[in-house]
Amino acid sequence: MLSTPTAVFADKIKMQHRLFAELSAMFGREVPLYDKALLVNQVTNETVCALLAQLHRGFTLTAEQLEKTSGERHGAIRIGTREEYRWVSGFFAAFAMLPHNFYDMTSLGGKSQPIIATAFRSPLNPEHRVFCSLLMIDYFAPEVSARVAKLLSRRQIFTDRAKELILKNEQEGGLSEAESEELVREGATRIFKWTGHAHDFQLYKELSDAGFKIAADIACFESHHLNHLTPNTLCMDLYTAAMKYCLGEMDKATFVARAARALTWLRQTGDRDYMKLHFRHLSADDIEAFATGTVSDSAIQDLSTKLADRLSAPDLDLTKLKHSGYKDFTEGPAVDTPILLRQDAYKALTEPVIFHQPDGTTVDAAHTARFGEIEQRFYATTPAGRALYDSALAASEVDRAKDPGLIKRDFAAYDAAYTAAFVAIPKTLPELLAKELVFGRFSPTAKGLAAAGTISTTNIHELVAQGFVRQEGLRYEDFLPFSAAGIFASNLGQYGTQSTAATRPTYSQGLLEEIMGRQIIDPNVLYAGMEAESKLETYAELGLLDKLPASEKKKLESALAAYQALAVV
Repeated sequence: MLSTPTAVFADKIKMQHRLFAELSAMFGREVPLYDKALLVNQVTNETVCALLAQLHRGFTLTAEQLEKTSGERHGAIRIGTREEYRWVSGFFAAFAMLPHNFYDMTSLGGKSQPIIATAFRSPLNPEHRVFCSLLMIDYFAPEVSARVAKLLSRRQIFTDRAKELILKNEQEGGLSEAESEELVREGATRIFKWTGHAHDFQLYKELSDAGFKIAADIACFESHHLNHLTPNTLCMDLYTAAMKYCLGEMDKATFVARAARALTWLRQTGDRDYMKLHFRHLSADDIEAFATGTVSDSAIQDLSTKLADRLSAPDLDLTKLKHSGYKDFTEGPAVDTPILLRQDAYKALTEPVIFHQPDGTTVDAAHTARFGEIEQRFYATTPAGRALYDSALAASEVDRAKDPGLIKRDFAAYDAAYTAAFVAIPKTLPELLAKELVFGRFSPTAKGLAAAGTISTTNIHELVAQGFVRQEGLRYEDFLPFSAAGIFASNLGQYGTQSTAATRPTYSQGLLEEIMGRQIIDPNVLYAGMEAESKLETYAELGLLDKLPASEKKKLESALAAYQALAVV
């Protein structure tokens, strides 16, 4: 029975932060290596900030601010049935997290998996996201499909109380703080908690041996356990090198050289645009007030050596923890190409599992699925920018396949070859915005406001060049299915699957929307709408709105209307 309407609802974003704090604490208890990886990330981010403080004199970051900057989380869960998926979507809606984008992971060629997905996040300024996959049972031959469906039909992941709270949020528009706390506890103590218990070892083994390890992970376990909970890093290459060093895969001299290489690159790219992208609590005025500094080669060497010494401390000796090593290469764009996101991970751990058999007996076994992903986010691409990225990525995959062992023999040569594949993509925010390859946000400067009514040009890039308008790039807040598939493949030792159904099924966004009972948001509509809104407001404040070409004004108003029609902003 639903409780009576609550006069004051809890703040959903505040409760979202509570949820992910609890999930992070839960995951840390389940996977000690995760907590250590967070510490490695903190230490490397502190080193990045030390370099940036020299580049931008006046920049400081408190421990609390660094924790918030590093504290964003991207989770991943895998769901077995359509009913479960509907409840999961309602669960996240209670924390202001709505479905964004449709990902058909069955159509990725050599990296295909038997799942479709969406990502739950807040539409505006999201800090946390969950990539939520649904197993497509009809991907398999009828006999296997029937066995999977029968097994999944027996589990009950959502308690009656959890369902009651989810329905209350949907019907009344919110929950009290106490009720939200209840739902947080449901998530952290049941829905997403690892139990180490599974069912039907024979089905598990058959699916795994046939290459369907993700299906086995979904079908046979008792909960929607987190597969990973990804933190945010300020310098992917520095973190990756640090993890490999702490895991015993790299000696100290090699690490210091790799760290110096990463910090030297950051010295070149850690400009004001980088600062605005990575430290969202800083305003443009804050950043522009920093004096320009320099960082010498000796300072970089000193930072690298001090970082190596810190990582050598006993509390970061990760060789003592159970682990499976680190990925060979980073997914996503090259280090010099600041678009979309880059991802890496320590490999999935092998964990003990007790399988409960239909005859009442148990089987002691092991399962490998949960891994430690890390990400660094960059600028959201327009459709034109995404097409250019996809083309560059395809070329890089061809090159890598020619000599897959190069990265271990000669990292510098591998890095140069990978970077070369992305040469057609501009490397700075002004260039990316000028070529309309990424989305931006614009606002008038004090100089522009003082000149309002006297400015002749309506070209946004000329207005920026003349100092009348300030620009920033919109951060990419979504996922890359090909990169996600690459993470899956490298962690599971499984590079793609093929449907065993008599006729390969196809899946649509409409199907997933029907399953959830809610609309999937197109992130491009969000990004384009935010850009259009900022441009229209800027033109209005500068007295240029009536001077805009009719076609340009119509285009911006159309993008804004589509954005506002989402009813989530």
